[in-house]
Amino acid sequence: MRLLRLVPDNTKLHFMRYWRYMQPLSIVLSVGSILLFVLIGPNYGIDFRGGSAIEITTKDGKAADLAALRATVSDLNLGDVQIQEFGKPNDVLIRVARQDGGEDTQQEAVFRVRDALGQSYDIRRTEVVGPRVSGELTRNGAIGLLVTLAAILVYVWFRFEWQFAVGAIIATLHDVILTLGIYVLVPFEFNLSSIAAILTIVGYSLNDTVVVYDRIRENLRKYKRMPLPDLIDLSINETLGRTLITALTTMIALGSLYIFGGEVIRSFTFAMIFGVLIGTFSSIYIAAPVLIYFKLRTEKKDGGEGAATASGAV
Repeated sequence: MRLLRLVPDNTKLHFMRYWRYMQPLSIVLSVGSILLFVLIGPNYGIDFRGGSAIEITTKDGKAADLAALRATVSDLNLGDVQIQEFGKPNDVLIRVARQDGGEDTQQEAVFRVRDALGQSYDIRRTEVVGPRVSGELTRNGAIGLLVTLAAILVYVWFRFEWQFAVGAIIATLHDVILTLGIYVLVPFEFNLSSIAAILTIVGYSLNDTVVVYDRIRENLRKYKRMPLPDLIDLSINETLGRTLITALTTMIALGSLYIFGGEVIRSFTFAMIFGVLIGTFSSIYIAAPVLIYFKLRTEKKDGGEGAATASGAV
């Protein structure tokens, strides 16, 4: 087991020495992410903006000629068309942007693409998403995210105290906002799998935050007169090995999926990789320092003398 120990038992890193610098940086990045998402917006997939997806495969099992496919489909003048491999080299996904003129025009565009493919390809699946459906998906995705955050607030509030609940929500919102912002800067589509990735990031980040909070609560009872920043540093150092091992093993799995999983899940795995990194950061420099703002205190439950845990100068 000692070979797997990434952090020595007596680690004494002073994380809270830098929290006053990290939090303004996070605020700037969060505001910037919101502005990017609202003013510019990500590259929405057909799930949200409407369009068509056509999955095809070569009949002879050989690798598809993507250059020839792009030339063939571009001659149809259908607007934004994306062609990419997914899964095996002979499997291709064709995405056609939403056409003006309603669903009939969209169906006609699909038929034109199928006719242009000739006899070399088999059509595996065709999906058309209209603007009404995409609007409903956008609304349902936002509602699902808000319900998740509300459930987190209630859970942490009942398990710990209200200060912990507020800290967990702030850290979770921080991770969600930065993940939304990064989608504006990268070429990946923002679709339903992206929403799934964000919800998964919420769960990962919350789990990491709760582990740190649980150790802080234990140490609040053990070290009743220790300054709160020092106590938070102690708690983070005590859980640092677990945090790093969890992040490392998760990153290995996600890295493999990103490299070998193909285009279909690449957007999902990219968001997860970013979320693991930012979630680890927020557990240390967002969730924990919030307790200093609130001057967290704890009282002895056994009827003895009340013990205070005050925030000290950093």
